[in-house]
Amino acid sequence: MKNINRTSVLSALSKITLPNEGKSIVDSGAIKNIQIFGDEVELDMEIKNPTLQYKKRVENDCSNAIHDFFNNNLKVKLNFIVKTPVQKNEIKGKEIPGVKNIIAVASGKGGVGKSTVTANLAVSLADLGYKVGVVDADIYGPSMHIMFGLQGAKPGAVEVDGKTRLKPLENYGVKLVSIGFFTESKQAVVWRGPMASKALNQLLWDAYWGELDYLIVDLPPGTGDIHLSLVQSIPLTGAVIVTTPQDIALADAKKGVNMFQMDSINVPVLGVIENMAYFTPSELPNNKYYIFGKDGGKALSEEMNVDFLGQIPLVQSVREASDAGRPAFLQGSTSIAHDLSDVTNNVLESIKKRITNLAPTKAVELTHSKGCSTK
Repeated sequence: MKNINRTSVLSALSKITLPNEGKSIVDSGAIKNIQIFGDEVELDMEIKNPTLQYKKRVENDCSNAIHDFFNNNLKVKLNFIVKTPVQKNEIKGKEIPGVKNIIAVASGKGGVGKSTVTANLAVSLADLGYKVGVVDADIYGPSMHIMFGLQGAKPGAVEVDGKTRLKPLENYGVKLVSIGFFTESKQAVVWRGPMASKALNQLLWDAYWGELDYLIVDLPPGTGDIHLSLVQSIPLTGAVIVTTPQDIALADAKKGVNMFQMDSINVPVLGVIENMAYFTPSELPNNKYYIFGKDGGKALSEEMNVDFLGQIPLVQSVREASDAGRPAFLQGSTSIAHDLSDVTNNVLESIKKRITNLAPTKAVELTHSKGCSTK
């Protein structure tokens, strides 16, 4: 029988290649340590993919290679070290002057309350003393001007450094620009992708925001041109995903998380907010009815390894407040205002953790398959 030592174990593993990598695990330096205890071989191995399926495949490949090489029943144990890619501490792309943090609020599908969450997040941040602005980037279905009680209002202009800039309208301590200020209520916005992307850039860059702690961008549902234009235009601090607990909404929300986590985009996902989590009738205040399913958003956050930012119940007053142009958070010491406040505090905590642990986000440069830039 062949001698079992470090050299012979390396020889046994020399033909094993990690999935999607060109070099063998020996040549790539993935094997960090080898220990032999009688009939047991223990390996410390560095990998980039933390999934259980990936680990199982590597473990099986290594075990089979060692068994075949030594022709006996050696016990093989693998200890995996997951290597996190190091991000360069740099920002590429043009920052918006005076704006400290830019937060995108997104959803996989429409109708989950993304804009309602955005409006209440904005006013609750303003209530905490932060300087807040909102960009209604839902070009095809703007609603933020209605939720802030500014329907029919028109923004003015201001001279800044010899240039005429758009002056955002303000209500409840929040500055706002929306395509809804420039269209009639019955007018459909029928634009191709490039026109919609140009409109977004104008809302971002032609407005004079002054000093802001947070600029919140309310994105349209899905993963399309507006989203790509945004991540190319500015360095986002992070993205918040809004979903309801039902499976159909969760499937689309997962796509939203995956979009921001793509290697070519790499925008930190601050977490998931579960809207319409449950219904409690006023006559039965101790009862919770999970109309759209239970804890779906929480399960999604665990699956995608992102923070769970909280639940917002299905409450009639939230809808009524949005229609009336006064976000529900402003109702004062109500249970829904408390729930919304908890969500905001969780968002702030996630932002703090993101800023502490990760390098600044850079505006990305996306390319087509032929290599031509989409800038």
